[in-house]
Amino acid sequence: MLDFAAARERLLAAARGIERVETLPIEACLGRILAEDARALSDSPPGDVSTLDGYAIAVRDLAPAGETRLRVTQRIAAGQTGGPLEPGSAARIFTGAAMPPGADAIVAQEAARREGDEVVFARHPAPFEDVRRQGEDFRSGAVLVPAGTRLAPAHLGLAASGGIDRCSVFGRLRVALLTTGDEVVPPGQPLHPGQIYNANAPLLSGLLQQLGCEISHVEHLPDHFDTTLDGLKRIAPACDVILTSGGVSVGEEDHVKSAVEHLGTLDMWKVRMKPGKPLAFGHVLGTPFIGLPGNPVSGFVTFLLFARPFLLASMGATTPAPRPIRLPAAFARPRASERREFARGRITADQRVELYANQGSGILSSLGWAEVLVELPENETLAPGDPVNTYLLAELMA
Repeated sequence: MLDFAAARERLLAAARGIERVETLPIEACLGRILAEDARALSDSPPGDVSTLDGYAIAVRDLAPAGETRLRVTQRIAAGQTGGPLEPGSAARIFTGAAMPPGADAIVAQEAARREGDEVVFARHPAPFEDVRRQGEDFRSGAVLVPAGTRLAPAHLGLAASGGIDRCSVFGRLRVALLTTGDEVVPPGQPLHPGQIYNANAPLLSGLLQQLGCEISHVEHLPDHFDTTLDGLKRIAPACDVILTSGGVSVGEEDHVKSAVEHLGTLDMWKVRMKPGKPLAFGHVLGTPFIGLPGNPVSGFVTFLLFARPFLLASMGATTPAPRPIRLPAAFARPRASERREFARGRITADQRVELYANQGSGILSSLGWAEVLVELPENETLAPGDPVNTYLLAELMA
């Protein structure tokens, strides 16, 4: 069995980014992977602007002491431009409005009083106080969002603020999702003795859609070697990645592993982890293949820790490794395990981490309860209060 870190490194090293690129309106780019740097087309802000409602003045016109009295000669609302500020004058100005030439500070309206066509105030603002300077946020030509970024709403807003209305993004990754098992039937049908409902198809389909993949095929394969072989042979040329659930363990009815070896290569099999030991990776007729364990929890955990990073890299994304937070354990682990474990947990009110009572790999209810994966290192015992690496599921699935 491969060590967890070595297996993850090997899988990521094998990822090859897709080359399909398309240009889309920025409103259609949410969740897509940027193929080229998004560079600002203008400064932001494009000129000096007022940060509040008040009066634009020139610091040179401030009285040496006491109150300053200036004539109000113009009114500038947001979206308008004013004329040059005459000596001894002020401009009534509103939040977001462009500063008139010659003005270099703002006096807030609360700090001033209006007397006819004059404004009177005692404040002595510093030069450019309450003024957003031209290019304060970024300059024209600056890289606003680097290539490889998975575009979130904030990225879209930032790009738009730089004048960008279209982005070059990588095409969607086409993933074929195949579940297996003669005992597995679709929800909605009556269960016969020995059968279970197919939870993996909607679980993994949801994770793939959340990631922004295009699911090119969703099929269920029976426990039959020739049928599995024909299905893989038919699907491989029509997708970018094959993702399977089940059929990669050591049983006589686990045909996916042998079918992959018949059609291509099995480059990795078995990882020293729990749950998820039977994880497999290889190629079917040149198409990358990831074989997840059939137990729903095992499939969920291995998808987040292995398949998801591989798929993101294949999509062209540059993403950091998962970032754990260190929290004290609210549990004991008196016996060490030879495998690294990822347990379903939840953060308590006093900022400790507790575990779901039943950590079995078929206990799907634990996923609805959990908010974190808790990393339990191999060959270590734990006592309450010991710090453990804790991964937020919200971040792992973002």
